[in-house]
Amino acid sequence: MFSRSYRRKRRAPTLGIAARRGRLAVSALLLALSLPLGCSRTAVVETDPRAAAAGPNPTPILAASPSLSAHYPGATWERITDPKSVGYSRDAFEALHDYVDSINTSAVMAVVGGRVLFEHGSADSLSYLASVRKSILAMLYGNYVEDGTIDLELTLEEMGMDDVGGLLPIEKRARVFDLITARSGIYHEASNPGDNLDDAPPRGSQEPGTYYLYSNWDFNAAGAVFEQLTGRNIYDALQTDMAEPLGFQDWDRSIHRKTGDTSRSRNLAYHMTLSTRDMARIGYLMLWDGVWDGLQVLPEGWAEEITSVVTPSEEMNPEGLRGGEFGYGYMWWVWDGPAVPEGFEGAYSGRGAYGQFITVLPELGLVVAHKTVPQAQTPWRDYMGILTRIVDAHCGTNC
Repeated sequence: MFSRSYRRKRRAPTLGIAARRGRLAVSALLLALSLPLGCSRTAVVETDPRAAAAGPNPTPILAASPSLSAHYPGATWERITDPKSVGYSRDAFEALHDYVDSINTSAVMAVVGGRVLFEHGSADSLSYLASVRKSILAMLYGNYVEDGTIDLELTLEEMGMDDVGGLLPIEKRARVFDLITARSGIYHEASNPGDNLDDAPPRGSQEPGTYYLYSNWDFNAAGAVFEQLTGRNIYDALQTDMAEPLGFQDWDRSIHRKTGDTSRSRNLAYHMTLSTRDMARIGYLMLWDGVWDGLQVLPEGWAEEITSVVTPSEEMNPEGLRGGEFGYGYMWWVWDGPAVPEGFEGAYSGRGAYGQFITVLPELGLVVAHKTVPQAQTPWRDYMGILTRIVDAHCGTNC
């Protein structure tokens, strides 16, 4: 398991790793009872022998097994033909198609138990992810934090990082950890728009690590740090560390390149282009704590780490965001506080402009991937209309 010596004190997540996996294992086993015989891509919870010396209650891990539990897609996704068989209302999903037709969604896919519960639109079409790229970068960080290649306590000054016009001495004290949690205190303009820098305090007024602000400067700098410390291009890492082990169906490395205005900032935006069905694979990897068909793709515990609240709802900035339903983790939006709707406890989402989303709802073992081609836009309230309809469609044994 990765070293956690750098972790900040914060409120405990809704479910710990063991509890999440235990609940998911039970849910997946119940779902698996509806699978046809002969399904081979499955996993179960077993005891990690490395933890045996730690005490009588070692943390469970996922490993390959012919037993029916967490089902994984192969070259293609399998479909659930009868939603009732996994505890969802067929009538509710028929109505959901009508709702999705009424908004600007290009494609949406909902996955339960490793199979497609609901799908609408062209899930194989490629388009850019906007800010969901940041959540994916947080995932890519994991293996390099685990092996010590990336030290989240390193400061910009220690790494020799600067930018157009120069960074202030106080800004150079920001750590990698502060960049990936949007708490750097650096309000230098970014190479691309789409953040809250217009609401930033004066430069040099905030001590690094003390004040949250959603800033593309932080996120683009986090990409530059990744490449500097690992010696790897982000897109090459995305291919070898995620696209290949997860079996992306529509991945195309050749179309990926960074963009931005280098007269504003040296750090470019690392935009990503994926299909909805491959976004669903990313969400399902997160749901199962970085395990894919028996392979530990992300370090054990990293998925929970990056989706735990660092900035709680009441500390969000600008002030208009405070008291809402979201806090912020490591480049993931986390449902937090008293405004969290029922069924969304412990849930988190990658969110991008125009309507790009990867959402994981651990309470239901549910993953939802959503795309909107940028010529149109799906506002958050419309997307929440999809999520709440899916959650409300869950009827368990009472369907």
